[in-house]
Amino acid sequence: MFSSPKPWGQWALGLALFALSVTAAQAQSSKYPHLGRPATAKEIAAWDIDVRPDFKGLPPGSGSAAKGQDIWESKCAQCHGIFGESNEVFSPLVGGTTPKDIETGRVANLTRQDFPGRTTMMKVATLSTLWDYINRAMPWNAPKSLTHDEVYAVLAFMLNLAQVVPDNFTLSDKNMAEVQKRMPNRNGMSTAHAMWPGGEFKGAAKPDTANLPCMRDCVTEVAVASLLPDFARNAHGNLAEQNRLVGQQIGADTTRPEASSGTAAKVAAASNAAPAPAAAAAPPKTDDGAKAAQALLAKYACTGCHAVDRKLVGPGLMEVAKKHAGKADYIAGKIKAGGVGVWGQIPMPAQNISSADAQIIANWIAQGAKK
Repeated sequence: MFSSPKPWGQWALGLALFALSVTAAQAQSSKYPHLGRPATAKEIAAWDIDVRPDFKGLPPGSGSAAKGQDIWESKCAQCHGIFGESNEVFSPLVGGTTPKDIETGRVANLTRQDFPGRTTMMKVATLSTLWDYINRAMPWNAPKSLTHDEVYAVLAFMLNLAQVVPDNFTLSDKNMAEVQKRMPNRNGMSTAHAMWPGGEFKGAAKPDTANLPCMRDCVTEVAVASLLPDFARNAHGNLAEQNRLVGQQIGADTTRPEASSGTAAKVAAASNAAPAPAAAAAPPKTDDGAKAAQALLAKYACTGCHAVDRKLVGPGLMEVAKKHAGKADYIAGKIKAGGVGVWGQIPMPAQNISSADAQIIANWIAQGAKK
């Protein structure tokens, strides 16, 4: 005997499900078999946050210069100064531009050899660059924490400091293009170098160089031909004390001999030396909350400014432990509130950290900041 056939509706449903599974499998394995899945529109939107010079990608929003001043004083001034003029931690943001520069779109002080320094407002040509950077990277200890309206407000205040917009100005996605026409160095960026393909930028017909990548007989190792003599290394003072501690210009500690200083023979001998025997494993130490505290240090980016056993931008945590041994509550309060002047003139901003997490870190430091 034969069983009766299934109703056509069930057959059709089964066939449709089979076709859907085949299509999904093909979509997943067509380009990168067995590797992940295509990103969803929501995931792409969270990642694709850049703003172009033509303001494509700029989200809707607005913020006044007055509101921006409040945000600036609470989240920005500790590193950049009340008027964006600070030169202690980072280069100054504001200064060096004039009403004439706003009129011409070219900062005259950039051509002066005797001008003491270049600020951000002197150099940046596109307003979108400032909005994009503030949005994705500021404040440095809590990037992407500003709302879009707060970014507009902070940028409006910064433009007001540079006298690009008046005190009562409100910046928004609707008037960004008009403000761009008042950027002091808007005509200071050249596109006549053919660095971009296509016709999006009008520039030179071809690049000014015709270098080709090395494809054969390439040099794989670099030999040290000469080294700075030890007697000349610190001839002009300690470079680490002549440059700011963060940013591109970080000075080397020239009071100490470099590991490779001396002669080329020393370099060769060091590279060819037999590896030192492995040290005996140290006995396990009591944790004393070290793992939890150090995990929180990484989570809140504290290690960007503080090392455990040495000074970085701020003091070493062991040094703090010696000065404030047993003062866990005091240390926790300083972590949350920030401050300046106790360990030097580089400020520590207030930290967006829970009281419980701050206490875990403070307890560990108060007990000696043991690794």
